Amino acid sequence: MNSTTFSSFLNGISSMPLFVLDNKILLSKYVSIDLSEQNLSLHTFDVSSSQAWIKFIDEYCHQKQAQVAYGGYNEKRNIYKRSAYFNQQNADTERNIHLGLDLWIAAGTAVFSPLEGVIHSLANNANYGDYGPTLILEHQINDVVFYTLYGHLSLDSLTDNKVGDSVKRGEQIATLGTAEVNGDYAPHLHFQIIHDLEGFEGDYPGVCSKKNLDHFLQNCPDPNLLLKLN
Repeated sequence: MNSTTFSSFLNGISSMPLFVLDNKILLSKYVSIDLSEQNLSLHTFDVSSSQAWIKFIDEYCHQKQAQVAYGGYNEKRNIYKRSAYFNQQNADTERNIHLGLDLWIAAGTAVFSPLEGVIHSLANNANYGDYGPTLILEHQINDVVFYTLYGHLSLDSLTDNKVGDSVKRGEQIATLGTAEVNGDYAPHLHFQIIHDLEGFEGDYPGVCSKKNLDHFLQNCPDPNLLLKLN
């Protein structure tokens, strides 16, 4: 299945939005946010500080009368320059283009599976700037197998689940972690769709370089094909 066909398949799974956060949060309480390098407001605070990010996100949501700020798919960001994990020393291989959808909301917020599936793998990716606790679900619809990744979770999200557990659509699978455990970010969910895990377990690149962008965009289509937030 090529990337265009896979994207069409994902979009056709449901005509209505699917939820990875509590569906009691009205869609009108979601607001898009631009965290790209073009957003000049990101120059007004220390982007290396998770506490400064928390303040920025909270103020943005308050201003917009929103509960959740979301966005970031295929977005080039400067925040990753703070961590050597993203290889910012080499302009050709620097990983700074985001491959998932971020949903910014308070730590402790419940995370739900948008689809029926099975827990494929779990890991604590504890590098500075990494995912922290991470869960990957495997889904099969008709003959199509694909995966969804949930990053920046709480540590309890790892101990409360085990590989092979079945998950129902709409079932709680995790909670969001604090900056102390989630890679040192303001609390948020990194949600990513992956067609082929390419041998990864408990992890998969959520940020890539320009050099590898075409491959990753084909393998990781826009999560809004499921969530339909815009």
